[in-house]
Amino acid sequence: MTFLEELKKQRWDDHRFYHHNRINQFLHLLSAMCFMVSYALVFYYPAAAALVGWLLSMILRQSGHFFFEPLTYDKVNQVSHEHKEEIKVGYNLRRKVVLLSIWALVPVVLFFEPTLFGAFEAHTNIYDFINNMAITWLFIGIGAVLFRTLHLFKLMGVQSGLVWFTKILTDPFHDFKIYRKSPLHLLKGEMYDDMTDWYEEVPVSN
Repeated sequence: MTFLEELKKQRWDDHRFYHHNRINQFLHLLSAMCFMVSYALVFYYPAAAALVGWLLSMILRQSGHFFFEPLTYDKVNQVSHEHKEEIKVGYNLRRKVVLLSIWALVPVVLFFEPTLFGAFEAHTNIYDFINNMAITWLFIGIGAVLFRTLHLFKLMGVQSGLVWFTKILTDPFHDFKIYRKSPLHLLKGEMYDDMTDWYEEVPVSN
């Protein structure tokens, strides 16, 4: 597959396997808009970008996966949840739990180790504490993406790793495009997507 074909396939697999629920899609729409704000802030107020990214975007995004997506047999795609988790290119639910646990432990570590082992000046007020926490979260987010990209280089090849890296960076814009109608579906009482709206032809793996 070419780079763009594989990008299309990774996006399609992610959508059809992990975004059946319309509430999850709506939460991804909100998350996407928050991430766009975060992208705009990162060059001017990196700490604020991290707070928006983690406290709004990520919580909205992952809540949709953990609380609304069915974790049983997938009748639409005719595969088990366990199968989907095994072939997930990016962070599956188990890896997400690890990542979110690291994220949640940052305030605790900073409370007991205010300099984060010499990375910061010790905070003297709540503003400094939040700033140090946010910057740490920013680097955790960047590190998680880079780590998985390099891991995919080894597991699946350089192109697949770069495709996933590109997908992650552009997900907010793509999610906004494909989930912008999710509120309308919810108003109509449609709780689940039958996956027939888009992507009529998707490349298959060689």
